[in-house]
Amino acid sequence: MSVHLHWFLPTGGDGRTLVDRHAYTDGGIRRDRITPVSGVRAPDIEYLTQIAKAAEQLGFEAVLTPTGTWCEDAWLTTVALTQVTERLKFLVAFRPGVISPVLAAQMAATYQRISRGRLLLNVVTGGDSTEQRRFGDHLGHDRRYARTDEFLKIVRGVWEGRPFDFHGEHYQVAGGLTALPPDPLPQIFFGGSSAAAGPVAARNVDVYLTWGEPPEEVKQKIDWIRGLAEKEGRTVRFGIRLHSISRDSSKEAWATADRLLDDLDPETVAAAQQALGRSESVGQQRMLALHGGSRDKLEIAPNLWAGVGLVRGGAGTALVGSHAEVADRIEEYHSLGIEHFVLSGYPHLEEAYWFGEGVRPELAARGLLEAGPAPLTGVPAANGRPASAPGGAPLLVAGGR
Repeated sequence: MSVHLHWFLPTGGDGRTLVDRHAYTDGGIRRDRITPVSGVRAPDIEYLTQIAKAAEQLGFEAVLTPTGTWCEDAWLTTVALTQVTERLKFLVAFRPGVISPVLAAQMAATYQRISRGRLLLNVVTGGDSTEQRRFGDHLGHDRRYARTDEFLKIVRGVWEGRPFDFHGEHYQVAGGLTALPPDPLPQIFFGGSSAAAGPVAARNVDVYLTWGEPPEEVKQKIDWIRGLAEKEGRTVRFGIRLHSISRDSSKEAWATADRLLDDLDPETVAAAQQALGRSESVGQQRMLALHGGSRDKLEIAPNLWAGVGLVRGGAGTALVGSHAEVADRIEEYHSLGIEHFVLSGYPHLEEAYWFGEGVRPELAARGLLEAGPAPLTGVPAANGRPASAPGGAPLLVAGGR
């Protein structure tokens, strides 16, 4: 079982601090309680192209593209980026409740033809009712997962290339059909920590994603989903979503984490925690419980830092350490059954180089990566910065994003 490395495409903007522009009071509508965020890199197609090309050159298999109010549309953005990349796959996040399952199946088939088979799907059921209502979705938490269950059954049914009928609580389809099914069928990624989410994963998905909790808690999730899948006669693979701060030495990495933390004033943290605390997502509540809103004891397991989650929703932990230490932690998660590592860092362009030129060779030397196209190499920089990184190591400026 090899490690599959993926990066992240920041379609909501990027920058040099942890402050996400959507992690505000009232879900991002009011900004008056937050210190202004400067230095944000707009998610224009030119900048996203830089990240996509860097990820491809550095040997990442795919990039995850998020979904939501504060992001560019994932389908449209990534299909544009397929035209400026060659091998890179795109893990497209979308909400099943705001699109017809038959249309989604057709869109995936078209995408596969345009991209020559480079689509992966990340199904996001949604854990925030305020966000869901913006898109016209008024179902409660558990009913949203029940609808996702039906949605995925229909998608797989119409991908068979013959008329498909379905009569459920949320969908009624008569003769649903994808005339030209996608080839290959996109792998379906899915996450959810609630009791309602587990059976949906067990019955329908290829890869179950968890956020970066300590190894013992990740193992409990793997055992839970694996047991449910076995009852369904299925096998599910596993992935994890983490940030990364990897440097030539552990001291440098932790100094970077400290500077990121120093950029966060108490008001920003308090407002973000208030907003995130209203989430219905069990996974989000588990992320918040890792730090309790406090800056104390943020290293919750060796090289696992919960500082990101003080202000960022969703994935709130980072692997922090030397390249070898970060590789050690990846190897530890891999030994539990994790195959897919979906990684990111602030800023995403520079951190892709730190990881790709630092950690990836460590993993390759340990035999954890499949043989594939070698990442491009450059002339080592005299100052010890990554050889290819634009501007070298990211300089974290107080008050910047």
